[in-house]
Amino acid sequence: MEAFFWEWSPVILMAILSFILFLTLSEIAFRLIQRSFKSRDIDDHVTSLVARTARIILVIIGIVTALGTLKVNVTALVASLGLTGFALGFALKDTVSNLLAGVLIFLYKPFLINDRIKLGGFEGVVEKINLRYTELSNDGDKILIPNSKLFTDPIVVRKKEDTPAEEE
Repeated sequence: MEAFFWEWSPVILMAILSFILFLTLSEIAFRLIQRSFKSRDIDDHVTSLVARTARIILVIIGIVTALGTLKVNVTALVASLGLTGFALGFALKDTVSNLLAGVLIFLYKPFLINDRIKLGGFEGVVEKINLRYTELSNDGDKILIPNSKLFTDPIVVRKKEDTPAEEE
């Protein structure tokens, strides 16, 4: 038992240290991304999404590295992570498409809150923009349009200052 301890303690220590290193790197990356994106005036939703994604990826790499250091065969784990990612990506294709379109809308700002937009048979004033959909209002009706539609279909945008004033 004592021989086992002395044989494996350096390996276990290296695994723990490698995991702590990746955990630290994930926190540094998270903060750097947040600081960098905020200095470029990129939307908070996009900043949070990218920073959290980077953090999760680095933690997963840290876990796989630590397990590999412990001589665990990680080939099956890495393959299953890849297959899981593929399956989730395929199953959530529309959601991911809306999220990516939302990120691009936040980055390029083709329209803003209070602009009037027209898409297909829908028209209204932009009330809210989030990562999955954009909310329009028209005569008291709330219209939710998936961001992928706003990014792929032609839209007419009337900026707030271009909208004719309502006559009283």
